[in-house]
Amino acid sequence: MPDFNSTTFTNPSVFILMGIPGLEDMHIWISIPFCSMYVVALMGNILILFIIKTEIALHEPMFYFLSMLAITDLILSTSTLPKMLVIFWFNYHEINFHACLTQMFFIHAFSGVESGLLVAMALDRYVAICNPLRHSSILTNSVVVQVGIVALLRGLVLMTPHPFLVKRWPYCRTNIVPHTYCEHMAVVKLACADISINSLYSLAVIVLIVGTDVACISLSYIQILRTVFKLPSKDARLKTLSTCGSHVCVILTFYTPALFSFLTHRFSKHVPHHTHILLANMYLLVPAMLNPIIYGVRTKQIRKSVLQLFMTKTN
Repeated sequence: MPDFNSTTFTNPSVFILMGIPGLEDMHIWISIPFCSMYVVALMGNILILFIIKTEIALHEPMFYFLSMLAITDLILSTSTLPKMLVIFWFNYHEINFHACLTQMFFIHAFSGVESGLLVAMALDRYVAICNPLRHSSILTNSVVVQVGIVALLRGLVLMTPHPFLVKRWPYCRTNIVPHTYCEHMAVVKLACADISINSLYSLAVIVLIVGTDVACISLSYIQILRTVFKLPSKDARLKTLSTCGSHVCVILTFYTPALFSFLTHRFSKHVPHHTHILLANMYLLVPAMLNPIIYGVRTKQIRKSVLQLFMTKTN
């Protein structure tokens, strides 16, 4: 095991990612579920993309947004897991300074993109349920592309200052990052300078993105529920609500780990540090793994296409 207490330097060319502090002896065992989740995320999201691309019947706004979500999940999980597994399996903890900044940017930018896509999917459900006759005329292919571009640009633009702010600070204390990846605040805390601007900007962006997106999703579902409860029969209400089930599950798998990670990191001083790290990793891994499973199980069109694909393979 490397000695993490002997490093002294000025302005590093590399950072040292510790992994999960306090659980170093269990890295090899922790890597098993993490690797399994990554494999499931890769296979599931690639399968979703393949099914949506090849099935003409799935060329609809909801599935276009789902394909964007799958690409985002692939980027998020691949930004962290390969390096994390290298740490766990080969005990190689170094990461180039600029590679660290790049990883940081991709993680935070595409987390914002994913949140924006969940809003877009809520919009799709709102139009489909509240204005079903105008759904195809409102959410045309060009509108879907524009919404996706807006979600992408918002995440990229709001997170672009992060690596530049991190790069401008001197790092004269240590280059050891107590994390499995280059999380923004974990890196910034190593700087021997006043980092209040980083903390304030990071908090402002989180509040802006999450606050705005959760408000938009909530308003969409309030309108959806109002429309649903006006339907004449119980069966019609349940059938309509079932079309939102997958999206609600995806929202919970994204925001719940994120909320726990944020709250424990910001406000709970008594939570062990390794718990912070594990929650931060769950926030990136769990949605990427569960999203294709949720949509594959709950969405009839995708489930039918997957079954047809495997039946064709076996015949």
